[in-house]
Amino acid sequence: MFIGRERELEQLREFKKRRVAGIVVCSGRRRIGKSTLIEHFGEKTRFLEFYGLAPREELTNHDQLAHFGELMGLRFGVPSMKFDNWTQAFNTLAGLTSEGRVIIFLDEISWMAGREKDFAAKLKGVWDTKFKKNKELILVLCGSVSSWIQENILNDKGFMGRVSLTINLEEMPLYDANKFWGNRQKISSYEKFKILNVTGGVPRYLEEIQPEQTAEQNIKRMCFSKGGILVEEFHKIFRDIFESRAEDYKEIVKVIANGSLQLGEICTRLGVKQTGGFCKKMSVLQQSGFIARDFVWNGNHKRSNLSKYRLKDNYLRFYLKYIEPKKELIEQGFYHDLHLEELTEWYTIMGLQFENLVLNNLSSIQRLLQISPASVLSASSYFQNKTLRKESCQIDLLIQTRHSIYVCEIKFCKKNPETVIEDVREKIRKLKISKMVSVRPVLIYQGELSSKIKTENFFTHLISFEDLLNQKGCL
Repeated sequence: MFIGRERELEQLREFKKRRVAGIVVCSGRRRIGKSTLIEHFGEKTRFLEFYGLAPREELTNHDQLAHFGELMGLRFGVPSMKFDNWTQAFNTLAGLTSEGRVIIFLDEISWMAGREKDFAAKLKGVWDTKFKKNKELILVLCGSVSSWIQENILNDKGFMGRVSLTINLEEMPLYDANKFWGNRQKISSYEKFKILNVTGGVPRYLEEIQPEQTAEQNIKRMCFSKGGILVEEFHKIFRDIFESRAEDYKEIVKVIANGSLQLGEICTRLGVKQTGGFCKKMSVLQQSGFIARDFVWNGNHKRSNLSKYRLKDNYLRFYLKYIEPKKELIEQGFYHDLHLEELTEWYTIMGLQFENLVLNNLSSIQRLLQISPASVLSASSYFQNKTLRKESCQIDLLIQTRHSIYVCEIKFCKKNPETVIEDVREKIRKLKISKMVSVRPVLIYQGELSSKIKTENFFTHLISFEDLLNQKGCL
């Protein structure tokens, strides 16, 4: 069953109505559902899919060409084809798709191109001379190594003006993730909260949910059992995307697993210099969908130079905090009778995970606050460093519109205490806000609320996790 992705499907269907050939680029982290989306789009159409072999040390360009030739034979019902180079391979494919509506899907294109430095140039050459002459042809380029796509396709002069649609697939919104439980209305939002805090909105992980099992049973099966899908997943995705550099990238995400940090702080903790090469690594992690860079609002409707990097991928943090340190014991079966809430710093880590879920679902927050999209000037986590004129301050989510500022506290607790009112009041006091702008405190929470939070009417909006599960975001 195909779930969600309505906006992306609508984009692709509109693209299909064009009367000229076109190139679509689709990128996003591993397991995010890129291939499933394109395959679903390609239903009821002549659809030809080709995928690259996953990288390994001894893999050669000849191996990729041989694999492509095998797939060509299968797709066209003939013996495997043999190619000496990619120009020859693409010319043959173009000749066999010169007429009629056809979607050509090159999946994991960075793997396919991994041992051929001129791969993109050769593809561009055959596109210009052959592929685009079929006005009903759509070429879809897809891959998990988003940095390769960025450098070799989107930012490459050769492809300039040739890519007509770019889709960067993000995690599924909570509204769609909720559908993986089917029609089971009796399952509590807290049960779903615990699982989504581990999986985020990654479709491949959500597919593993067994609704008849409790959150503990699902998480133990996926994360704390020998052979569980999320036990080995970290190394698979890092190896497939970063290959020999995987350890370097792993060290970076480990540093920010405990909370957001400025670039200088990350470098200090790693003991490295803030060079162009290191900044490129941070950019690669962003493009891969693992981290986010949150810029600070400066009060003048402009983005400040201040920013922090956040580990936006919930699975990575859960793995680094709870699976990796106990991996040997997990393999030996010692975690069979685990109780999740006994895990070290459980509530602290779940608070960080919840914050991520909220920040990754800003569209739903905006709808729940009834804010017009056109009026939003900025929306992200906020911090200000201590200066002679300002006190230090950190806010989970700050939404600025033309006439209002929404100061959002994101809270996970079995029973959220009334002290949260004073905490938010103090944060508002530290902000330098024009008297012409209204300040609206908001509490986004999971758990019960102290009665005083409701009766004092300090917060203009109280948004529960259950509200987020049931609120569709903007298309």
